[in-house]
Amino acid sequence: MGKTKKISKSFIGFLVASTLMWLLITLSKDYSVTLTFPVSFSNIPQDKLLQDKTTKKIDVLVQASGYNILRSRFRNKEIILKGNVLNRKKVNKYYFLTKDQLSNIKNQLLSGIQLEEVLQDTIYLNLATLTSKKVALLPNLNIKYQVGYENSEDLKLTPDSIVVSGPKDQIEKISNLKLEFLKLENVKSDFSKELKIVIPGNSSKIKTSSRKAILSGKVERFTEGSIEVPIEIINLPEGVELTTLNKKVEIVYVVGLSNFDKIDESFFRVYCDYKLAEENNLNYLLPKVELKSNLIKSYKVLPNKIDFLIHK
Repeated sequence: MGKTKKISKSFIGFLVASTLMWLLITLSKDYSVTLTFPVSFSNIPQDKLLQDKTTKKIDVLVQASGYNILRSRFRNKEIILKGNVLNRKKVNKYYFLTKDQLSNIKNQLLSGIQLEEVLQDTIYLNLATLTSKKVALLPNLNIKYQVGYENSEDLKLTPDSIVVSGPKDQIEKISNLKLEFLKLENVKSDFSKELKIVIPGNSSKIKTSSRKAILSGKVERFTEGSIEVPIEIINLPEGVELTTLNKKVEIVYVVGLSNFDKIDESFFRVYCDYKLAEENNLNYLLPKVELKSNLIKSYKVLPNKIDFLIHK
């Protein structure tokens, strides 16, 4: 068996020291290199919106020590370019010259890094024209009430409309926005639900004045009642006397239980239009109901035809 040679600790120490010395010497030297930085833009006009195809990076030639170059590459700091002075090339396409922003770029580099040149002499920006408008919100729901219960008022949406802003071509396609789907079952009490506003999937650049809306409803138990109301004849020619078989009709109505005792004859007006019967050669009158309150949920009239006799 051959003897295994052992590496002495002093040799390893010498090797590590030599490597460190070489690294320090290398990092202390100055180099001229190209660094790539991600960019973002500030001071864009308020009526403009950056599009996806806008420049994402810039390449700059710098002079710095190896240490500072290494530090800059690890940090990968974003450079902010100012878009307050733009030149228009064509529709939605603008540009500015990097030579006008050298001092701005220098101030954002790490200390010890000297800017020599920006390799892109021109930066192009794709900017869409922003517009805004007010659009209605539409609920998207399936509500099933427990038997005998219904909403006592129209469902309330807060807000019922919002302002949308974004690229003109996208905004023009939006006439309204829906809320996320809501399903409720066996509802018998008031409810209030916060729902997200659904933005179309192809409208990523659209901004809204609100991202959510609250849908609320007042729910009450309803009951049925009935009342007799006198009939009024309208458009009866002068000199014509008319006798109806019924002087009153029965109105069967549905009303919230809390309002049941409030309902009386004054809530309804029942009239028959003689002219309508005459023009359609009818030998009966059709009773029409004019509601004088929104407390009544629904109703029906009995009978729905009124026989009459004419005395000349």
